[in-house]
Amino acid sequence: MICLVLAAAVPLSLLGQTPSAILHTQGGVWVNLYEAHDSTAVFTGDLLETKPGFSATLTLEGSTVLIQPGSVATLRAGLLELDHGSVSVTTSTSFKVKVNCLTVVPISNEWNQYDVTDVNGSIQVAAHKSDVNVERESRHRKAPPESSASQGGSVHEGEQHSYDEGDLCGAPPPNRPVPSELIPRLAGGGVIGGVLICVLLCGGGASPMSPWQP
Repeated sequence: MICLVLAAAVPLSLLGQTPSAILHTQGGVWVNLYEAHDSTAVFTGDLLETKPGFSATLTLEGSTVLIQPGSVATLRAGLLELDHGSVSVTTSTSFKVKVNCLTVVPISNEWNQYDVTDVNGSIQVAAHKSDVNVERESRHRKAPPESSASQGGSVHEGEQHSYDEGDLCGAPPPNRPVPSELIPRLAGGGVIGGVLICVLLCGGGASPMSPWQP
């Protein structure tokens, strides 16, 4: 009965989902605050973190994202939201990277290669193959006029531009909490763990855990 109640409490949103990407790693990488293993399924809204000295490769349809060590990011639909750290993107589907109020968008649907780094309030965008646009959210466009490089614009192949995150987007909160959409997912993970433990301990009542007979 306890197992049935716990199983019924699992959110339906955790059932029947199709993974958005596959995460490849050799340790030191966390998904939704749990340590990940190689070939881990990743869903939209999942929080990804690479510890210092460890990297991860995110494989999506038509795109590959190398998440460098010491990075934190959230997978969104069609983009990766980078909290801090560095990522390298190879894409033929215009896969984007968002940092605060700036979004890096490949110009064409051909193969694009670019890097995005956000460290100590400085955002750097480097275009290795094809050009990318750096778009700024409209709610942040009332700042005093500045140079075109600091406001956004295009980064051409072979170029690298730097942007001041504080000037363009304002100061980020000192401690960013766990995204609210992760709370049901984390709770569901705990429930699933409880179900598995209960099944192992209680299931198959025909044989006890420590039989006294040989």
